[in-house]
Amino acid sequence: MIAVVITGCPGGGKTALLTALQARGCTVVGDSARAIIQERRARGLSPRPDPQAFAQETLRRDVENFVGHAATPGAVFFERSVLDALCAVDLVAPLAETELRTWLAKYRYCSKVFVLPPWREIYVTDAERDHTFEHAEWVDRITREWYRRCGYEVVEVPRVSVAERCASVLQTLG
Repeated sequence: MIAVVITGCPGGGKTALLTALQARGCTVVGDSARAIIQERRARGLSPRPDPQAFAQETLRRDVENFVGHAATPGAVFFERSVLDALCAVDLVAPLAETELRTWLAKYRYCSKVFVLPPWREIYVTDAERDHTFEHAEWVDRITREWYRRCGYEVVEVPRVSVAERCASVLQTLG
């Protein structure tokens, strides 16, 4: 498996891009955090448990998704990743550098991480995305810093049509 991360702020167009990649025959893995929120709402619970529990559950699912696709041939596109979940964990309770390095060694992704930036013109809230656009801008900054800290090359996906974004990602990957 070549694990490719599509990440970025809420409302930046990650899901639309992944849907387009899937339509082109690519293997995609959806956002664990969104799935958790959907499941909680369906059970009549608040969208998110406390931040630490939410981060840990997201991490658990992202690890499960990574391991579950390890034998998949070719590229697998992940909407966020184990690394995004580790960022959330680190925000709640900072990880020791040795612990972070252990995680990074175990869960390796393609060195180029595709980040979809905040884009006010397409940003909308929904049942799972209940944050402000300003929150999306904050997440963008944190995400870019985190991936750079983890040794990845951050590749910003341009603010163009979904088809053009898809072509851009595939062309960058070669």
